[in-house]
Amino acid sequence: MPAYTIETTYTLPIFRHGTYIADTPEAACKAAIGDSNPESSKEDYDSSGEIHVTRIWEGENTAYAGSPITVPSQFEESVQRRAHHFEILLGLLKMLLHDVQAGRSPSGDWLAKSSWAIARGEAILAYAPDPAEPADARKPSHILARLEEEHVRSAIVAVLEVDRDFDGLSPASVSDAEIQSACASVVTAMDLSDAVSNAEFHAAMAAIRAAYGRLHPD
Repeated sequence: MPAYTIETTYTLPIFRHGTYIADTPEAACKAAIGDSNPESSKEDYDSSGEIHVTRIWEGENTAYAGSPITVPSQFEESVQRRAHHFEILLGLLKMLLHDVQAGRSPSGDWLAKSSWAIARGEAILAYAPDPAEPADARKPSHILARLEEEHVRSAIVAVLEVDRDFDGLSPASVSDAEIQSACASVVTAMDLSDAVSNAEFHAAMAAIRAAYGRLHPD
């Protein structure tokens, strides 16, 4: 049978008591958070966190000798699983709101992802493995930019203040219909592929750094 080296961890809270003179409770809390004096620190063993698995290596006594393998989800720290799941649920809620604002019905992909998210939430509460994601589920997309007609209206005001080619034309003379038509034309004609590719690259690098930091915290 194969051997594995397992690193388990639990969180040991450190608490401090201090007195701070401040105008408000919020100001006192801010002062306490910023206090770097460790002399009053005490360990709170009664409130220590759950034991969870943080790293796994293949082989005997191989800690930090190579790249760790993925920790099965049910053995991760539950508070971190919940925090990550909150981000997933927030993303799904944003997608739903975007569809509602656009007058669209939720997509099949969204429904499948939401069903999976509910199952995953139940698994987290039960300290069970994550369910498999739908095989054909598309990954979420993200809005990189939004052309706001109100901002276009503000730009019109700024342009007409300095551009003498349009003397005699007031901002109010530009109708909402003309702005809407212009926005639709620009959205259709403008090529943002370079900007999108650049954003995808930066997102990829950020994800790589996050994964590397998670697997190699030191």
